[in-house]
Amino acid sequence: MPDALLQHPFMSQTALAECHADSMVQAMLAFELALAEVQEVRGAVPQGASAEMRRCLERHAFDTAAIATGIASGGNAAIPFVKQGRAALPDALKRYWHMGATSQDVIDSALMLLLKPRLAALDALLLRCRTAAIALMQAHQQTVMVGRTLMQQALPMTFGVKVAHWAIGLEQARRRLAIVELPVQFGGAVGVHSGLDELGLDFMDALAARLGLSAPVLPWHTDRQPIHALGTALDAAAGAAEKLALDIALLTQTEVGEVAEPSAPGMGESSSMPHKRNPVRCAMIRGAARQVHGHATVLLNATAQPLERGLGEWHAEWSPLVDSALLLEGALEQAAVLLEGLEVNPEAMRRNLAATGGGIMAEPVSRLLAPVLGQDAAKRISAEAAETARLQGIPYTEALEAHDEVKAEVNGKLDVEALRQATDPALYLGSSLAQVRRAMAWLDE
Repeated sequence: MPDALLQHPFMSQTALAECHADSMVQAMLAFELALAEVQEVRGAVPQGASAEMRRCLERHAFDTAAIATGIASGGNAAIPFVKQGRAALPDALKRYWHMGATSQDVIDSALMLLLKPRLAALDALLLRCRTAAIALMQAHQQTVMVGRTLMQQALPMTFGVKVAHWAIGLEQARRRLAIVELPVQFGGAVGVHSGLDELGLDFMDALAARLGLSAPVLPWHTDRQPIHALGTALDAAAGAAEKLALDIALLTQTEVGEVAEPSAPGMGESSSMPHKRNPVRCAMIRGAARQVHGHATVLLNATAQPLERGLGEWHAEWSPLVDSALLLEGALEQAAVLLEGLEVNPEAMRRNLAATGGGIMAEPVSRLLAPVLGQDAAKRISAEAAETARLQGIPYTEALEAHDEVKAEVNGKLDVEALRQATDPALYLGSSLAQVRRAMAWLDE
C-alpha cells in the first residue's frame, strides 16, 4: 500500500518519525529489560544479570525485517523478537530472558509505551487549541452573526459563542484523554503468573512503576476495557476536531465568506482553477477524523475476547490503535494552525444577517406582536412580512411597518421604536455574551 501518499499525509509527521518498526522493537526491549530488573530486585534473577542483559541487547541490532516475517508463523511480533533477544545473550542469561512473561505481555506493554508520548503530544496540541480559541472568543464575543439550523438562517448569535462550542468540545476531549490510563501488561501464559506465585503481582506493580505506566488491578489479557477507554477517547477528540473543521469549511463557502483558513503559499490551490482557495486544512482534519471513527469501530468490536487470550480480536487492535493516535495528532496539528490564524470577516457576517432583509427577526417580532394581536396573528403577520421582504428585496422593518394589521395598531397599542428594535439582530443575542464568559471561566479551570 502506498502509505506515504494515501495515509501518512493525514498523520503527524513528528509522530510518524517516532513511531515505526524500530520504535516498537525498542519498546518491547524496554519491557523485557525492566522485567529482568524488577525480578533481580526480588532475587528471582541473579545479581548483575539484568545489567548484563542491557549491555548485550541495547547495542544489539535486531532484525526488524525478520521479526516482521516471523509474525506469520507466531501471530505477533513478540515471538520472533524474544527469539532474537535470547539468541544474542550469553548462555548463562538465556533462562532469565522473558521469564514468566507471555507474548501478549510484551505487545500490550510495548504499545502502551509507544502511545505514552503520543498522548503527551495530543495534550499539548489541545492546550494550543484552547489558548487560540480563548483569544478568538475574547476578540469576537460581540461579533454578531447569524445562527443556522438545518443549514438555513435561524436567529442571531455571536461568533464568540460558536468558537466557545468548538473550544469546549476540544477541551472536554482533552480532559477525557488526560485521565485515560496506560496500564502495564504482565500475567504470563494464562494471566495468573504461572510459576511466580504471589510474586507475580509484585513484579507487575514494580514493572508498571519502572516503565512509567499505570498498575492494573489484574492482568488484562482479555479484559480490553483499557483499550476501549483509550480508543473511544481518541475518537471523541477526533469528533471535536471534525466539528470545528466542518463548521469552518461551511463558513468559508464563497457565498458565505464569514471566515477563511490561514493563508500560506500554495495552500488550498486547485489543480485546474487558479482562483480557488480550498479549505484544505479542514479537509485534512475531516479525512483523518473519519479514519479514526473507522478504527474506533474495530476497537469496539474487539472488546469481548474469548477466555484467556483473544483469537484475532487482540491482533486486530494493534494497527487501529496506533493509527488513531497518529491520525488524531495530525488532525490537531491542523486544528491548532486553523484556530491560531483563522481569518474572520465580520463584514460578511453583517451582510449575511441582512440576506433575508432582516426576516430572521420574525421570531422576536412575533413575540412583540402577540400581546396585542394574539399569538396566531402575530406569527402569521411576522412571517408574511418576512416573505414580503424576501420577494420585494426591501428591509424587513419596512415590510413590517407597511403591513395593514400592524399599521392599524401603531398609533394605539404598538410602539414603533420598540418594533424597530425588535428587528435589530444586535439586540437579540440571548445569553451569547454570558455564554462566552461562562465558557472562558470553565476553560480556565
